[in-house]
Amino acid sequence: MGSKFWPKRGSPGILHHFTESLVAFEFTPNTKSQPHSILFLGGLGDGLATTSYVADVVAGLQSTEWSLFSLTLTSSYQSWGFGHLDRDTDEIAQCIRYIKDYKTAQFGSPGKLVLMGHSTGSQCVLHYLSRPNPHTSTPRFDRGLEHAERPAIDGGIMQAPVSDREAIQLIMRDGFLGRTPSEMRETYDQLVALAREAVGDKDQECDSMLPIPLTAQFGYPRNTPVSCRRFLSLVSPDSPGAPAEDDTFSSDLGDEQLAKTFGMIGQRGLLRHKLMVLMSGADQAVPEWVNKEGLLARWRRATDGDRTTQIWDQERSGLIPGASHALSNDDQAEPRAFLVRRMLSYLADLEKRE
Repeated sequence: MGSKFWPKRGSPGILHHFTESLVAFEFTPNTKSQPHSILFLGGLGDGLATTSYVADVVAGLQSTEWSLFSLTLTSSYQSWGFGHLDRDTDEIAQCIRYIKDYKTAQFGSPGKLVLMGHSTGSQCVLHYLSRPNPHTSTPRFDRGLEHAERPAIDGGIMQAPVSDREAIQLIMRDGFLGRTPSEMRETYDQLVALAREAVGDKDQECDSMLPIPLTAQFGYPRNTPVSCRRFLSLVSPDSPGAPAEDDTFSSDLGDEQLAKTFGMIGQRGLLRHKLMVLMSGADQAVPEWVNKEGLLARWRRATDGDRTTQIWDQERSGLIPGASHALSNDDQAEPRAFLVRRMLSYLADLEKRE
């Protein structure tokens, strides 16, 4: 996934264990003091430093006081099909606590910390900032889950927030991998029926896997098992009336639903300053029927409401012109430079704030 953009000589840094089995890599391309931190979260299938534009961000940070961390979660790489956002954000909270302790030991204070997400990483950012703290869920499929109290963060960035449900709708409308729309609809209906039956079985206390030959028809990797529960969360068949956990960015969600996600950021009090949201202007995963600028405006209204102090970064949020989903195509040099410029402006403004 775009690894050609990484320096062929490798990237210097420090590997941190923030739990016994989970690690974060801190990029340290120079010897400049960097007391502030960005914790970067990739999308479905991503892992340690697999989002290619991170290389551009790291290069842009060299003259600043910010270092970037990339981490692994239990749901990284091929494990996303059995993951869920509560576990993700619990583990992110553990990593944030580690980074704050580490920076305090190095510099005498924790510095400022920004949580940045790409794609599904944006869902993690929104989930982190909007859900009860700590989480209140007691999932029967994840009995060992212990919820962590999530520390407040100084800033939040979401890049390429997209709807998995609308991406699936696009595939079913146009066909995919040589299959006609009617064939895709038939497979979708079969998967939803199988998933509903398994999730509805009250005697089943763990996740069950959908048939890979069926999930692969929608582009899910053939080496990635997807649970019935996570599939229903991603495709959210009861939306827009009753959206599932992962359905936070669909364009047809009503204002009452947005009030439960974007609208809760101010009430939770976990974001000290502003939220910057950058959509990719030519995102392949966003159907052409979605009005991106109109959707951003709705998210902004839900976030700020009638607040006197704005949470939404109106100055810097918006579309990245010509950007593909992960800014990883051969023609993406300017979109990546645009992203870095917006980030550096955001970080410079954040450093001025108390």
